[in-house]
Amino acid sequence: MNKIFFVTNRQKLGDVLSQNSIAIFFAGQAPYKSADETYPFTPNRNFYYLTGIDEEKVIMVMININGKVSEMLFIQENDPVMAKWVGETISEDRAKEVSGIEDIKFLKDFESIIASYFDRFSIDNVYLDLERQEFNIPQTSSQNFAVDIMKRYPYVRVKNVYHDIALLRTIKREEEIELIKKAIDITYDGIKEIWSNAKPGMKEYEIEAYFNYILKKNGVKDFAFPTIAATGKNATILHYVDNNTKTEDGELMLLDLGAQYKYYNGDISRTFPINGKFSERQKEVYNIVLEANETVMKAVKPGITTGELQDITKRVLAQGCKRIGLIKEDSELNKYYYHGVAHPLGLDTHDVGPRNIELKPGMIITDEPGLYIEEEGIGVRIEDDILVTEDGYVNLSAHIIKSIEDIEMFMSKNND
Repeated sequence: MNKIFFVTNRQKLGDVLSQNSIAIFFAGQAPYKSADETYPFTPNRNFYYLTGIDEEKVIMVMININGKVSEMLFIQENDPVMAKWVGETISEDRAKEVSGIEDIKFLKDFESIIASYFDRFSIDNVYLDLERQEFNIPQTSSQNFAVDIMKRYPYVRVKNVYHDIALLRTIKREEEIELIKKAIDITYDGIKEIWSNAKPGMKEYEIEAYFNYILKKNGVKDFAFPTIAATGKNATILHYVDNNTKTEDGELMLLDLGAQYKYYNGDISRTFPINGKFSERQKEVYNIVLEANETVMKAVKPGITTGELQDITKRVLAQGCKRIGLIKEDSELNKYYYHGVAHPLGLDTHDVGPRNIELKPGMIITDEPGLYIEEEGIGVRIEDDILVTEDGYVNLSAHIIKSIEDIEMFMSKNND
């Protein structure tokens, strides 16, 4: 990603900041796991969106004094001893090159420099990313800093800038779209590897391993989310990730998976028969979900809401379920379909933005209807990633086959 991308993002955010204010953003730090081991580090996505830096502990500061916005980046000083153990930290030149921020300082000076701004200028507001998904989750660096600021400078207003950044992130720029397309392409390569090797009697995790191999082969460092490779009744559990059950001849496998490429995510679901052939009942259920997937996709355009897409989904699924005798009344659908059809996609798999959002050009959403019939051991979900355009949509995953005929043909030709 070119540094101009991050410079532009900061310029847009700078328009939000009031005069005589400071905005502070933290990359974050990997939490401890056990003994001397930590969990893998991943940067706070809003911090990354503004800087392009993916190193822990780094802090970015934006200051608006009398309408003039300046920027500083605080990095770790290189420690020659630690460099022998874990590698060098980002250099001043590299930090400038990646972020486009010219004023690079060291973390040891962060508190004194921030204090000097409060001393020299009439700072009225401190903007922090105070995202909080649940009440009892651990405090973030930003939330801890908010407490410190209010204690030391009680006259200052602390403002949450999270929603302002989220609003910027909902509209994807061309560079972001290309990275998501790359993540989708790698995901498809992984799906094809699974279809080429899956056989009845394999454990779910053995099948999953083919996807993992393709991601590693393509230099992917992380998954978009934990892979779901679920057969039989497991496929009726929306977020089943144990993937430890033996597959049986005649079962369907529901795949919900995605590669994360340079922090941008693909999110694809496909359902296929382990033995390569759908049964007649499986075809009935599958084609209802496919009809819902395609009907929702055709409805995507600027101005429609994800709530309206959900209504379309329920209508199509209910009609199909009544047609095959699964339900008699529309209200019974809740037993077999119990999730939303769409969510934003980007730097996070469940990306930022309101739940029932009105679609605008540049947004990317998922299209993922499903039916889950526990008593029959059938779970089907079909998911594509959709770009909203000025006059409609583009299916970014259109090349990932999903018709019964295409899946059966692929498996018959490629599965030995």
